[in-house]
This record gives sequence, structure tokens and C-alpha cells, in this order.
Amino acid sequence: MTACEVIMKKRNGLPLTRDEIRFIVRGFVEGGIPDYQMAAFLMAVYFRGMTPVETAELTTAMAESGDLVDLSSIPGPKVDKHSTGGVGDKTSLVLGPMVASAGVVVPKMSGRGLGHTGGTLDKLESIPGLRVSLSLEEFLSNVRRIGIAIVGQTARLVPADGKMYALRDVTATVDSIPLIASSIMSKKIAGGADGIVLDVKFGSGAFMKTFESALELARSMVDIGASVGRRTVAVISCMEQPLGRAVGNALEVREALETLKGRGPDDLRELCLEIGSRMLWLAGKADDAESGRRLLEERLRSGQCLDKFREMVEAQGGDASVVDDYSILPKAAVVRPVTAASTGYVRSVDALTIGRAAMGLGAGREVKGAAIDHSVGIVLEKKVGDRVRAGDVLAWCHARDDSSAESGIDAVRSAYAIAPEIRAGYRLIHAVVSAHGVEAYGTGG
Repeated sequence: MTACEVIMKKRNGLPLTRDEIRFIVRGFVEGGIPDYQMAAFLMAVYFRGMTPVETAELTTAMAESGDLVDLSSIPGPKVDKHSTGGVGDKTSLVLGPMVASAGVVVPKMSGRGLGHTGGTLDKLESIPGLRVSLSLEEFLSNVRRIGIAIVGQTARLVPADGKMYALRDVTATVDSIPLIASSIMSKKIAGGADGIVLDVKFGSGAFMKTFESALELARSMVDIGASVGRRTVAVISCMEQPLGRAVGNALEVREALETLKGRGPDDLRELCLEIGSRMLWLAGKADDAESGRRLLEERLRSGQCLDKFREMVEAQGGDASVVDDYSILPKAAVVRPVTAASTGYVRSVDALTIGRAAMGLGAGREVKGAAIDHSVGIVLEKKVGDRVRAGDVLAWCHARDDSSAESGIDAVRSAYAIAPEIRAGYRLIHAVVSAHGVEAYGTGG
């Protein structure tokens, strides 16, 4: 077969075989298929789509394009978690220690932030000394010894995804459900976990803008997991407003620690308990989500989740005194309030605008590899449904200087919509998707 034949077949809307998909992926990774032919293939997929079987075969071919992490030598159930990205999403910092404290092994390979979405690795690097670039041997050793490690992905893990995404980014083929699903799931499968819980977000601050598109993506990824023998569940959550109150790396670490101490924002706590309970269920540590939730709540009250966070930081070379002393985290030189111009109720806080404002302050990056400022960001005082009076503080801008603070203040103020009447309840979690189907779900936050 030739690349042109495979491209033509997909262009004409015909399903590809396992061998054809593996041929195109392997040829591209090895250099036999040039960028322009892969770009044509991606565009054909964008317009013609893929069947569930094709998407699963594409995912497997991508996962097998590089190293596959073997966790079989580590006793106990292994469960991974992935978020499709959002603003103020520091769930991994809370979830990992929380779930590991309940006896589930959490081997997590994470990414860095790009654009308005934050990256788990960038947040962790706010902690002095903490290393996220561990060798595979160090990663496995930490997971075996303390049940958790959160590290960066190695270049040898799913190289097909890196090369394909670089092309998708410049050929307008990013927003294709089969390509998104295979990109996410290939990395999760290569990571070696037995079970996978996905946090699929929708709304202004998320990649998927509507519930319907998030549901389609969630179903696709759950189907892929089932096809390769990985128990997979997806939680669909709303990202119309930022999660929690802190947006920015060191600020989010502090909020994560407050949550592990039982003092964090209600919406962050609720989402972590929902995802965490599903992780325990997949691992066989709980009979159902409700019993999993009760176990996690007990671990939070006992302080065991916080102890596990401390262990993780120490194991990765970080200064574990951060658990009790936030002063060692980077601090912004300037902290300025954003005040309300009118009286009423917060109708909306546009997550995308807040994310872009944080990026403008220096908390994010526009291109891969760019430097970020771990100290800057935004802390929200008011969220949807809150009563405000003219002059009340809506949020705080943490900036490196007065000039950037002024720009941040204007941007943050524009994210708030204040109305004379209170808005109906804001739903954080909308559905849970598993191999058994879709469970409608609704909770405030």
C-alpha cells in the first residue's frame, strides 16, 4: 500500500483497516511519510471522521509508536486521571495524594500549560527544589514506594502524538473528536495504568465549548478504553467560570494545600471527591462512588491526604515545609484589587477571559518552552451567584509590576457580568459516562 492510497480511501469516506492505520502512523514517525501527506490524512479524518473501531486502532498505533510503561511489577491497582484542560484546574494536585492515601497507586504523567490553560508540572515547580523530570526508573521507584508520582512525559512516550499534534496545530485540524480522543487516550494507555478517569470539561474556558461536544468526546474515549481493556470513566464538568478561586501557579498550589486541609473552595473539593470516588471504584477499593466518597472524606479529615502530598514532594526533591509554610512559595511584587462598578449579583465570570488575563500577567505561555512567572495570577473573591455592592473587591491581581497589574485589572473586570437578579444555580458536574452508559448528574459549585 501507499500513503496516497490510504489518504484517498479516507477522503472518500471509507473505513480504514488496522494495517492501513498502522502503516500511516509508523511511516510518519519513522520519516517515510512526509508532513504534507500526513497533513492531508489528518484533513481527510477531520472531514470524514472515523468509526469507533478506526479511532481505537489509531489510538493503539499511536500508543505503540514509542515506549510503553510497564507497571506490572508494582503491586496493587493503578489508576490514572486526565483533564481536558481549564482555568484554575489544580485537581491533580489534590486528587493524586487523596487517592494514593486510600491505597490506590497513582502513576501520573502530566503536561505543561499552553495558552490560557494551566499545566500541572508548572504548578508543582512553584515548590522550591521539586523535580518533575524524573527518569523512568525514579518514577517507578517513587510509585512503588509511596504510591504516587507526578512527572513530565518522556520524549519516547507516544512520539506519534507529538509529531501529529504539531501538524494539527498549523493545519486547522485540532478540533476533530477522533483526533482529540486518540491523542489523549494514546498517552494514557502508554502510561500503563489499569483504569482511567477523565475530566472532560466544556464551556468558555475549555477546549470543548458545548456539553454536547464534551459528551461526544467522553463517549469516544470511554469506548477506546473498553476496546483495549482499560476500565474508563469520564466526568463531564463545566468550565464557564474558573475552578476554585486561584488562577496562577504558586497561587494554585496554595489553594490545593488548603483543600487538602479541608479549607478549600467548595467546587474544587466537590470535583475532586467526584473524580476521586470514581478512581477508587475502578481500582476495586470501593463498591460504588458513594462509598468511595466516604472513604476519601475520612482520609481528608484524618490528615492522611496531606501527609501523602508531603511524601510526594519530598520524594521528588521538593521542600516539603511548603505544606505548613506558604511563605516559601514565589510571591508577586504587586497585589492589586479589582473592584465592582455596580451593585447586584455575579451573573457570570468568563473563564476564558480570566485565563487570558492570567497569561497576560505572565502565569502562562503562548508558545511551548516559553518562561513563566510562578508568582503571578488572579484570586477571585466573588463567583457566580454572589451578591456584590459597587466598590466591593471582585478579585485580586498578583502582578510583577504596576503596569501589568493595571492591564490585568481591566481584563479581570471585563470577565465579570453583574446583574440585578441572582442567576439560577450554577451546575459544576453535568454527567458521568462509563461503559454502562450516561448518568445524568447535577451539582452546584
